[in-house]
Amino acid sequence: MSDTYSPPWPAPAKINRFLHITGRRPDGYHTLQTAFQFVEPVDELTFTLTRRPNIQRTGGMADLAPEQDLVVRAATLLRAQAGITQGVSIHLKKRIPVGGGLGGGSSNAATTLVALNQLWGCSLTPTDLHALALQLGADVPVFVGGVAAWADGVGEVLTPIDMDQPWLVIVNPGVNVQTAVVFHDSKLTRNTAELTIRAVGDKGMRNDCEPVVRRLYSKIAAVLDELDRLGAAKLTGTGSCVFAEFASQSAAEAAQRQLSKDLDVWVCRAKNRSPLCDRLAIESSTDNWGVAKR
Repeated sequence: MSDTYSPPWPAPAKINRFLHITGRRPDGYHTLQTAFQFVEPVDELTFTLTRRPNIQRTGGMADLAPEQDLVVRAATLLRAQAGITQGVSIHLKKRIPVGGGLGGGSSNAATTLVALNQLWGCSLTPTDLHALALQLGADVPVFVGGVAAWADGVGEVLTPIDMDQPWLVIVNPGVNVQTAVVFHDSKLTRNTAELTIRAVGDKGMRNDCEPVVRRLYSKIAAVLDELDRLGAAKLTGTGSCVFAEFASQSAAEAAQRQLSKDLDVWVCRAKNRSPLCDRLAIESSTDNWGVAKR
């Protein structure tokens, strides 16, 4: 059997429309409520199934140890779960900023699970994949699910939700925020009252991590202030990327033009459906060589 190449699979970024910290468990993990949507940029992963049993990743971040590489860990976990003997070479074309709160690593892991479940013929159910995804990180399941979701617990209890899909101006300040530092900060608010899903979109929704990130990272604070003059700026996740919502593409592009020219800025629309769903639908109707199944 020769090696088999599959065309690229997408791994989108995400935003948190809000992020409330509602408590802290005895094991140190924080309970939270948030709402996820999918945004650009989109990473691309290509998979070449090999006769050799090796799992390797090229592209993306260099010098990343296999035990820290979510792509390699996802493939290894899936192969063990499904009893697969084949190997795979995975090439990652990275566009999502690292450490920006856009979920790039989690999205890459999710795409690896979804794609290889199909390409290896594992036949794991969505529930099975969700369980594997949770072993890799709290943000991975929402990318596996592929639809916008309200999240409770530590972010793993997901409820699909149909939200408005505003146009966004997203700014990457180019700062790598250490999530653990933010969540361990003594001044982080940890007692926000829990909400019901019907509250999504309320004006009072915020990101509880923002005051801590503002204090620790002056560059992010400056970007938040600049963007806030054009629209209600919010941090996504623990940052560093920030965004503002607009009613139309033209309004978002007008705001983009008013920002400092040295900033890394882009305009896109928040989406309730991941492009990974569309790619899976295409793959499900063709064989590995792109020939339509009968």
